[in-house]
Amino acid sequence: MIWYVIKLIVLLPIIGGLIWGSLKLMQKMQAKYGGQPGSAKSVRVIETTMLSPTLKLAVIEFHGREILVSASRGGLVRLAEAPAREKTVETVQ
Repeated sequence: MIWYVIKLIVLLPIIGGLIWGSLKLMQKMQAKYGGQPGSAKSVRVIETTMLSPTLKLAVIEFHGREILVSASRGGLVRLAEAPAREKTVETVQ
């Protein structure tokens, strides 16, 4: 029984350190090889609506167009497309 407790006391901090180290390494790699923080993306999700647990509607802006897509387990299906609306600034009065 004492041998089990000694192994637990020694191995538990080692496992915790490995988990913490792998998380820190992942954060560094993601910052280094991920997208640039200031870069503009060509695709932007404007709005999503959940229709059922397996089906969503999403409006995506891409190159000046808004595209309505249906997202399900089977993939994405384009439903409609329209020119992008102009951005309006709402003023608080």
